[in-house]
Amino acid sequence: MASVLRMDRMPHIWCPGCGIGSEVNSFADAVKRSGIDPKKLVVVSGIGCTGRVAGYVNFDSIHTTHGRAIPVATGIKLANPELTVVVFSGEGDLAGIGGNHLIHAARRNMDLVVICNNNFTYGMTGGQVTPTTPSSAIASTTPYGNYEYPFSLPFLMDAAGATYIARWTSMHSRNVTQSIEEALLRKGFSFIEVISPCTTLYLRRNRLGDGVDMLQHYQDNSILKHGCDTRETAIDYQGKIVIGKFVDKNKPTYLEASDKCAVKLVGDDYQLYGKTIPEREAEEKAEKERIAARRAAMAAAEAQEQTASAKPRKASAPKAAVKKAPAKVAKKAPAKAAKTKFQSKVMPAKQALAGTKKAAPKPTVKTKAVAKAAPKKTRKPKKTRK
Repeated sequence: MASVLRMDRMPHIWCPGCGIGSEVNSFADAVKRSGIDPKKLVVVSGIGCTGRVAGYVNFDSIHTTHGRAIPVATGIKLANPELTVVVFSGEGDLAGIGGNHLIHAARRNMDLVVICNNNFTYGMTGGQVTPTTPSSAIASTTPYGNYEYPFSLPFLMDAAGATYIARWTSMHSRNVTQSIEEALLRKGFSFIEVISPCTTLYLRRNRLGDGVDMLQHYQDNSILKHGCDTRETAIDYQGKIVIGKFVDKNKPTYLEASDKCAVKLVGDDYQLYGKTIPEREAEEKAEKERIAARRAAMAAAEAQEQTASAKPRKASAPKAAVKKAPAKVAKKAPAKAAKTKFQSKVMPAKQALAGTKKAAPKPTVKTKAVAKAAPKKTRKPKKTRK
């Protein structure tokens, strides 16, 4: 992922066991798989642990103020509709102080991709209760358990008008990648919620173990329901988690609705940013063709890598034969060396060769044989040493 992430800023600040790192990895993989032009991608984030994502991705990015990620992203999209704008932030930033912007961006069907890391706490500022903290869960501001009614973000987004809604956990990294890839290639307001562990504050304060324990909890308690009624997606404290793609529908985006209204008023002479509607449609068609070509090239490269990795396995039999050959040579090599040694000192060549074949398995016997054959030569050095 070196081409997608800013490796000079590694290691990152996220705690061991935090799910944000795996989410960023899924996002980077999705960008590569989608085939979109990285030069036309902008990442916007807010405040908090997840807000630091904008500083680690190798794209144009903005780290905005608390709760203002979506209005900044909206302004970017309106200023340059050719850009793909992604908002990557936490549930406290998006659904808390930024909740008003969230629901109105969904209502307008702004052409944005919103990735929400939901760890049920304000991880960077002390572990306060958030709009999604489950009832009875302990936070720094609810030390005796949360008594507020939490949001179900998929239900909220469905009621507000989002056209793509999905929820996964940080354990379901491949599903997260697939959902982000789908969202990047479609129009309209896309909302992807990723349930993630906060090991330092939420898990520790509620005595839920570490990140691995929570991933095991996700595996044991996640229920896959594509197209599920979003009214059934509420999350109880340590209860079942409904995951899947809940909503995927099409309706005019904010810009498309604005263009339609302007054409009615002005007529065919109406131009958005100096381009007529047919011109913009032609450009969009050409961009889709380029994306399809890049995706095909990516698929071909992956197929070549798979075949290349499979070749050594097929050639394992010849390698085993090659390994045996040096072993035979290694057994003969000591015999030749012993032959020249014995021939020069004690025995003729034929007797030496026969002696080495017998003594080859036990090299210690060779030294004893030499000592017996020439006792004077082996004892003299000892006398001189004394």
